[in-house]
Amino acid sequence: MRTRRLREFSRLAALVLSVVCLTTPAWADFKAGEKAYQRNDYGAALHEWQPLAKQGQAAAQYQLGLLYANGQGVPKDDAQARQWYEKSANQGHALAQVNLASLYDYGRGGSQDFRMAVKWYLRAANQGNDLAQQRLGLLYERGDGVPKDFVQAYMWYKLGTAKGVTPGAIRRDDLASRMTSDQLAAAKKLAREWQPKPLGSRSSQTRP
Repeated sequence: MRTRRLREFSRLAALVLSVVCLTTPAWADFKAGEKAYQRNDYGAALHEWQPLAKQGQAAAQYQLGLLYANGQGVPKDDAQARQWYEKSANQGHALAQVNLASLYDYGRGGSQDFRMAVKWYLRAANQGNDLAQQRLGLLYERGDGVPKDFVQAYMWYKLGTAKGVTPGAIRRDDLASRMTSDQLAAAKKLAREWQPKPLGSRSSQTRP
């Protein structure tokens, strides 16, 4: 029994070592891309990130989306940005989810689609991203992509502005002045009870 356990442990150790050996060079390439980006050498950043993005690395896919969205090292192309953000967002990258939602929200790189904007803002918001939470608040307040719902709008505004004064806080307070006391109480209760939802959970993909 002991010998069998030792063999199993050795196989596991070998597997972990192989993963480390595979990922360490990729991580070094990603960091090289970051350093190039920080010194405004966008061509070099593209050279480092593009192969990693094509291999499926979420962080590199997000960064490639940024390059296309900003026209850094490549011609500005929101359609390409949308594609790379989506690849990264599907792996749970919260910033990619926010940026993808924004492209759908404003109709950049393709058609405007508020329902898709809600979908991706929600996934990022459920990870605790404050910008996504504030944008969700606005969509619920306006009824874009979702039924108009002041309670949900206030909850998301409140969650998204918990770190300090932001434009979302102004909208939150303005909305509060148009809500009934019962609506406001319900919204604050939802905000108090809200918890981040782990990636991959069914509830993280739907309305809270």
